[in-house]
Formats: sequence, C-alpha cells, structure tokens
Amino acid sequence: MIKKILLILVISAGGFLMANELVTMQTNYGNIELELFSEIAPITVENFVGLATGTKEWTDPNSGEKMSKPYYDGLIFHRVISDFMIQGGCPIGTGTGGPGYQFEDECYGEGREITGNIDTDEKAMTVFSEILMPYLQSNVTPDSTIKAIVDECIASQTGAPIMKHTVEFFKEKVGIDKPIFGKGELSASVDYGTICMANAGPGTNGSQFFVVTKKDGASWLNGKHTVFGKVISGMEIVHKIESLPKDKGDKPLEEHKAIIERIIVK
Repeated sequence: MIKKILLILVISAGGFLMANELVTMQTNYGNIELELFSEIAPITVENFVGLATGTKEWTDPNSGEKMSKPYYDGLIFHRVISDFMIQGGCPIGTGTGGPGYQFEDECYGEGREITGNIDTDEKAMTVFSEILMPYLQSNVTPDSTIKAIVDECIASQTGAPIMKHTVEFFKEKVGIDKPIFGKGELSASVDYGTICMANAGPGTNGSQFFVVTKKDGASWLNGKHTVFGKVISGMEIVHKIESLPKDKGDKPLEEHKAIIERIIVK
C-alpha cells in the first residue's frame, strides 16, 4: 500500500496527476493503440511500461539470467478465445511463464483500515488474503495455530474460524505491523477492449495480460483481474488475432502465430 501511494506521488506533477500513458503495440498483424490507466493502476502500469522499454529488470526463464532489455519484443499471443479475449506476455509461450517476480492486484480503490474485531465475512476474507496467505506462502514451517485456522477455513469454505480472533492477534502472530485495508470501490470493470492482467490468483501478477473481445465485457472477472488500460485504436487487429486458426489448447497455429514485435511508449 505504501509503495502504491509513493508511485501515485511520483506520477503527480504540480498537484495534478499526469495524463495516462499512450502506447503502441506493434504486431505482425498490425498496430494496437492503448491508453494505460496510470491513475487507478500505477503499479501495474509502471510494471508494463518498464518491461516494455527494458527499464525494469526481469529474469530469463531459461537461463536464470537477470535481463534489462525490452521484455515483450518477440513474444506471442499464446491463447485466443473467440468472443472472450486474446492473451499474451508469456516468455515461453505456454501461459506458465513470467518475469521472475509477482506483484499485488489493483482492482479496488483503498478502503478503510481494518482493526479490532473481525465481524464480517468481507473483513475475514481481507485478513485471509492480506495476512494469512502471504505468510503461509513465505514460510516453510509456519506457526501451527495459523496453519490450523487456515486449514479450517479451507475445509469449511467460510471465514468463521478467522472471526474468532482480532486483526491484532493475526498481525502479532505473523509478525507484521503494517495497516490492513478493506476493499474500496471497484477501480474499473473488465469491459470490451480493456487490457487486464492475467494471473493465477490474488497477488500473482507478472507480465501476462489479456485484451477483452467480448462485446458486453466479462463482468464475472471484475475484482479478480487488474484493469490497467483500454484499446483506443486497432480493435480490428485484436479481432483478427482472436479469430486465428488454433489448436485444442487455444494457441494459434505456428504458421498463423501472432507476434508482439515491439511496444512503443509515447
């Protein structure tokens, strides 16, 4: 949260937020013009632009070497689904690769800080996702009490076990003192023509993204994938890529593959 606030301050100028970034995604099928939402998704935009320009370091998935060159150049759209989306940004072209790091979602604006009793399901889920899961993912031998509570939540599919304790109890148990915030308002909807981060669950963003081709949007993905921009020109190119001949795994056939040749930040 602190990092996000700092990023917002960095992109501010004279008390006013700078205009959204404009980028051109050059593909072998034509250009796609994008407007990136710097105000509502500053971390995600910084990541995308940094990878696109080579100013953000990433790890080569094959060699393990640290790289500082344009990341997206030469990558393919590895998954295309008619009347849904096109997905790209995987360095190995399978949908399983990334830049060697992960970062948080930016689906909601900042809500109120959560303290004291955990008396609603929403607060319990916030504690689960913001405190408990990150703790378990980063500890090979976690506290037995915490693990038991999480196991009980998973088994019961409810936040009731968490609601027996306070926020302070969990923060002390896992050894953190940063404030925890509930969800604010949804920052943006997963609408037609938006570009969103692909992920494997909360807080697993890296480099993969998708562009929505479904005319009435994909509202079932709201709050699950960060919306960080929209297509302002070139949706006909997106639809062309969407319709490419593909295999059973929705990957365009080799002779028809769609390649990101370069991303130009204006």
